[in-house]
Amino acid sequence: MNNWNDGYVFDIAYTYGYYPGMNPARLPLAFAFHGLRAPVVQTACELGFGQGLSTNFHAAASGTRWWGNDFNPMQAGFAKELAAASGSGAQLEDSSFSHFCRRSDLPDFDFIALHGVWSWVSEENRAIIFDFIDRKLKPGGVLYISYNTQPGWSAFMPLRDLMVQHTQQAGNDEQALPTEARIDAALDFAARMFDTDPVYAQANPFMRDRLKILQQQGRDYLAHEYFNRDWHAESFARMHQRLSQSGLQFACPANYADHIDMANLTPAQRQFMQGMDDPVMQQSVRDFMVNQQFRRDYWVRGGQWLDDRQRVQALALQSIVLLTEPDKVPLTIQNVASEITLNRLIYDPILQALSDYQPHTLVDLAASLAHRNLNLSQVLDSALMLIGTGHAAPLPTEPADDARAEIARRTRALNVHLLKKAALAAPSSIEGGVGHLCSPVTGGGVPVDRIGQLFLLAYLEHGENVDAWPALAWKYISAQGKKLVREGIRLEGEQENLGELATQAQLFARTRLPLLRALQVV
Repeated sequence: MNNWNDGYVFDIAYTYGYYPGMNPARLPLAFAFHGLRAPVVQTACELGFGQGLSTNFHAAASGTRWWGNDFNPMQAGFAKELAAASGSGAQLEDSSFSHFCRRSDLPDFDFIALHGVWSWVSEENRAIIFDFIDRKLKPGGVLYISYNTQPGWSAFMPLRDLMVQHTQQAGNDEQALPTEARIDAALDFAARMFDTDPVYAQANPFMRDRLKILQQQGRDYLAHEYFNRDWHAESFARMHQRLSQSGLQFACPANYADHIDMANLTPAQRQFMQGMDDPVMQQSVRDFMVNQQFRRDYWVRGGQWLDDRQRVQALALQSIVLLTEPDKVPLTIQNVASEITLNRLIYDPILQALSDYQPHTLVDLAASLAHRNLNLSQVLDSALMLIGTGHAAPLPTEPADDARAEIARRTRALNVHLLKKAALAAPSSIEGGVGHLCSPVTGGGVPVDRIGQLFLLAYLEHGENVDAWPALAWKYISAQGKKLVREGIRLEGEQENLGELATQAQLFARTRLPLLRALQVV
């Protein structure tokens, strides 16, 4: 390697997102839907964990032991702070792939995860990662890998390369600008080039809109997504060629929305694909059908197939729970090509049945809705759609009583730690950017925005005295020089802001808090 960061952006921290596909609790339903038996995950590892939010949530909210690395000391420091706060025992370190993957003291893993990093690292690091997977993934173990892919990136790649060339040229100047400023300059350069109406823009007119979207996105996201020195968009067939050498087979998409062809493909497209027996060709063609840009997949080493009876039983006994209030679940969804409208005659009764925010098995849901002429297959498809759109979650296997108490303690400790950071940190900082909290019920993250987090902090301090919540929230918001916005208008006066917070607090207490309490977030 030429330097410690090996061409990877390091002076802008990565975003603070939560990625549910890395939650092992999501494996049983996804695998059973595709006829496979999911492994019991006792040991897991994330390579390149970024801020480590996903790893820490999954370590705190389950009995799985997690390991992981990230080369950026600032990011790894934040991740280790969260691990210490929860007491999960997650073994997280700031080290290169070369150092971490060659450690002799690591266990073999039931689950290895890489979110996006495969697309952004050098060929040398790719070889190290591939060797690690080959040596350390157990028989029956699962690899989660997400990566940029073709054909969705084909039109954009030349523009991306040009902008990176511009940032590299600026970085070689004697008075080199920081990464954020160089990204701004590259975006401005590309916009001015488009103003001349190059033939590239004429041949790819949607690139103008793509560039406008980039100009509006956070520079922390853009830096890592587009401006690393190494950047790859790999076809599914190429990924299959690599991983099959280590005895891995494609299991299924990790993105639940991709399980439902009815929602993503036209009748003609589905009919065309039904004639394909080769799963590699089928996935490759599907990527063309949806113009795939980013794949999130599960691969398994030596997967075990379920017979029809076992598959139906596994699906029927899977439990799900809502993550969104029923009246806030949209029934119009944008898929890759158009909007689809979900059938109210199916979704309304299912959402009503789930509105108690308690876990329900799919077979119990189907039985309770039989009088509405709904069967297990319809309930299953609806559950997959709700999970895929982020409005529901599958549940992990019920832990033993002693483990349940410890998991609840860890997740509460982690959430309290994050709530305190949300109160003290500016929204643009690391801690202020955390938009999820941890649930021992789902084994993973639940969306909670910053205002909601401040209300939860007030709830922990003042209980159900909702009238006391606005003052506490305003104390932290105003201390950072921030003000609320209502219907696009910034509220200037303190009383206006307190009035808006009072309205929001009452709504939060009535609608969102019951759900978060049921999920044991607080």
